[in-house]
Amino acid sequence: MAAYHDSEWGVPAHGDAVLFERLALESFQAGLSWSTILRKREAFRLAFAGFEPAAVAAFGPADVERLLEDAGIVRNRAKIEATIANARGVLAIAGEAGSFDAWLWGHLDAPPRRLPPTATRADVPDADPLARSMARDLRARGFRFVGPTIVYAFMQSVGIVDDHLPGCWRYSG
Repeated sequence: MAAYHDSEWGVPAHGDAVLFERLALESFQAGLSWSTILRKREAFRLAFAGFEPAAVAAFGPADVERLLEDAGIVRNRAKIEATIANARGVLAIAGEAGSFDAWLWGHLDAPPRRLPPTATRADVPDADPLARSMARDLRARGFRFVGPTIVYAFMQSVGIVDDHLPGCWRYSG
């Protein structure tokens, strides 16, 4: 957990495969602990072709069955099928915007929001207006397991918001 926090969480991330991986992992995390997902991350990468959107988008029923047998990942049919559908959505967005990365970061008109110097854990929201708007847009495009809370966690993960708290060495205020 510390290594993930120190090297990835809240750091601006780019690249369609990187962003798709983070969104998929946040979706798989729903109802589970983040530590469970991190422990299985390498198995997820192997099972989902390195989270290359085009490769995952090409998965079919046999791949779903293969993934349901893979003890290294979370074996939840709805989440597996959502990840495949979401890969197709990432490709569709990339076709419109040039890349999923460009579409995602195009939602920002200012640097990532940071917490004030007086912030406490209670000040970290579960979602914000951007997460609610993005979740609606993604669902309208056929994405699944992308409610406002999951989208907000994704935004935290990839650095769209910076929710490091004062006292954390990563806090930049």
